[in-house]
Amino acid sequence: MPRHQWQEFFDRHAPHYRENVFTRNTESEVAFLVELLGLPARSRVLDVGCGTGRHAVELARRGYRVTGVDISAGMLAEAEQAAAAAGVSVEWVHADAVEYEPVGLFDAAVCLCEGAFGLVDLREDPLQHDLAILRHIAAVLPAGAPFVLTTLNGYRKIREVTQEDVTGGRFDPVTMAHQLTEEFDLPEGKRSMAYQERLYIVPELVKLLESAGFAVEHVWGGTAGHWGRRRPVDLDGIEVMVVARKAL
Repeated sequence: MPRHQWQEFFDRHAPHYRENVFTRNTESEVAFLVELLGLPARSRVLDVGCGTGRHAVELARRGYRVTGVDISAGMLAEAEQAAAAAGVSVEWVHADAVEYEPVGLFDAAVCLCEGAFGLVDLREDPLQHDLAILRHIAAVLPAGAPFVLTTLNGYRKIREVTQEDVTGGRFDPVTMAHQLTEEFDLPEGKRSMAYQERLYIVPELVKLLESAGFAVEHVWGGTAGHWGRRRPVDLDGIEVMVVARKAL
C-alpha cells in the first residue's frame, strides 16, 4: 500500500489519539448506535476508518462481530491493545478504505468521525476518493441494511472561507475543494501539514450516498459526543450524521 499522508500523520499520533476531547463519549455514542441500528447480538458490523477502535471495541463488548478497517498501522496497534484489555475479539484490517473490498456480507456499517471519508491525500481526487469508499461499503451490505456516516459539516467550513481563499487558490467554489496548510499542536509535537478537504453541503451529500447505492433516511447534527435522534443540523456544528440504508 503506497504511503498516504494521513497514514503517516495517524501512525505518529496514534499513542495520543485518545487524549483528544472528542473521544470521551464512546460508551454513550455506541449506546446510541446500538439503539439506532436495532441489530440482534452476533450481527456483523463493518467499521470503516476505525482508528484506535473505540467504537469497534465497545460494539464487540456488546456482542457484535466487528471488522475494523484503518489506513494507519499505528492506530490499529492501539486498537488491538484496547480489544485485548476489554477481553473481546475484533477483526482488524490494515487497508486504505478507497481500495479495500471487504469479504462477505455485513449486517450494518459505520464510518465515524472522519475515520476515512474525507481524509484525502493531496494526490487524490476528493470526490472519487469519497465515492469509492461509499461504493465499497454498499457492496457488502444486503438490501435494507443500515449505514451511519458522520462527516465534516460543509456549511460550517463554507462560512469560514473568504474571498481571499478563492483568489489565493485555497478554495475553489466550483469544485468545493479546500486546500489547507495547518499547524497542528499535538502531544507528540508541532507539525505543519498541507492537505485538502472536499466540502459537502447536505443535499450534495445525500446525492453522493444515493449514487453509491444508499437510500438516505435522516440527516442530523452529529458532532461527536452530541449524537441523538432528530438533532437539527447546526450551521456551526463540526459534523453532520447521515443515517441511510442499502437501497432495495
